[in-house]
Amino acid sequence: MHRFSLILVFLLFVLSCSRADAGDAIGVAMDDFSYTDTSAEPTNQTAAHERRLAAFMAALRRDIAADPRYRLVPSAQDGAAFKVIGGIQKTSTLVQWAKVAVIEIGAKKLVMDKLYSFRGDNDESWERAEIFVSREIMAALATPAPVALAVFDFELEDTTAAPAGTSAASDASYMAEVTGGVREALGQSGRYRIVDVSGARGEAEKGRALRDCGGCEAAIAKELGADQSLIGVVRRVSRTEYTLGFQVRDARTGTVLTRGDSGLRMGADYSWKRGAVRLVSDRLIESQ
Repeated sequence: MHRFSLILVFLLFVLSCSRADAGDAIGVAMDDFSYTDTSAEPTNQTAAHERRLAAFMAALRRDIAADPRYRLVPSAQDGAAFKVIGGIQKTSTLVQWAKVAVIEIGAKKLVMDKLYSFRGDNDESWERAEIFVSREIMAALATPAPVALAVFDFELEDTTAAPAGTSAASDASYMAEVTGGVREALGQSGRYRIVDVSGARGEAEKGRALRDCGGCEAAIAKELGADQSLIGVVRRVSRTEYTLGFQVRDARTGTVLTRGDSGLRMGADYSWKRGAVRLVSDRLIESQ
């Protein structure tokens, strides 16, 4: 009796772990693919195509459900993080095309958008196509989701002896180019989803620079729904010399994740953007 109790406790533990694992699995929604026959063949193959398409979709869903990392769900309302859509078109007796896309729902971003061709219109050719498309979809789902990054406006620290305000307008213009260039480079890398910081409220309202607020940018980024924060500084050493620096923090813990410093560089203010984009690309994008 005691042995039976131990076995029962063990089975309950295994079941509870299985439920936890299932809850952690990424939700995937998949609509039935559409099918179009523009081959103009004289024989009506509608019934055969419906049967093969149904088998194709069943196999795709079976492949995804077999991977413990994922779980099939009906829609985003049911917890889907990704949605798979597609369509197949027959253009001639021997050639068919398949268009497949995978959408990351939260980021509203395509993580896969491909067009495939496969030869033949029999059970074997459809099975081969399904195996290939299934592998492609699984690879796309395994791609890491982009990090939500709040990139705050770069700040200018002028250490020259020039009178204050003598070139405020042009400085602001160049600094806007620096921030815009860095956001564009990070967004285009595919590693980051840039979070809008235009509605941020914080140290700027107190007249304090973010670089001097002791990491307060992380808390602001968290309020904006970002995973990480980035602040940057252009330090003007002379009219033709400058340095660049940036710092990335975890929005939840405030821990510094990455920082970069260019060292002394030569160039007037119009070169700041190029230098900032290069620094961030070297230290934050290409290094990963």
